[in-house]
Amino acid sequence: MIGDCRVASLVDTNILVYRCDVDNLVKRDVARDLLRKGALTKELILSHQTIVEFVNAVTKPRVGGPLLTKEEAWREAEDFLEEFTVLYPNESLLRTAIMGMAAYRLSWYDAHLWAYAEHYGLPELLSEDFEHGRKYGTVRVRNPFLAAGLA
Repeated sequence: MIGDCRVASLVDTNILVYRCDVDNLVKRDVARDLLRKGALTKELILSHQTIVEFVNAVTKPRVGGPLLTKEEAWREAEDFLEEFTVLYPNESLLRTAIMGMAAYRLSWYDAHLWAYAEHYGLPELLSEDFEHGRKYGTVRVRNPFLAAGLA
């Protein structure tokens, strides 16, 4: 338990980004539905890292322009802070991330995200960037897009 909410899953940045993606409407709908339900039930948790990465990803230049303007991205980030419990790093979490890089050969950003779940005792990480069903330490990964036939 973190605070007074029932803890279920930590959400990866890719799910937040798909919520705004006009190029992949099916993943967008899955992400929106997942996040809407998770905000209502308080069963989804965000990390500080995912919000920072979200703002960077959706404002990045790309063909056709960024997914969101900087102002829209900032508003979305503020909404995330209001709608979800947000976890922040500390020294122990950073040490866990370093261990995750070594033990699981994860990139720094993936190890850091996993470390949030491991450190805070979250049993599940929702992501399409990790191996679906694999357990890293005490954390199992679930790709929410697989149920919709997307992978």
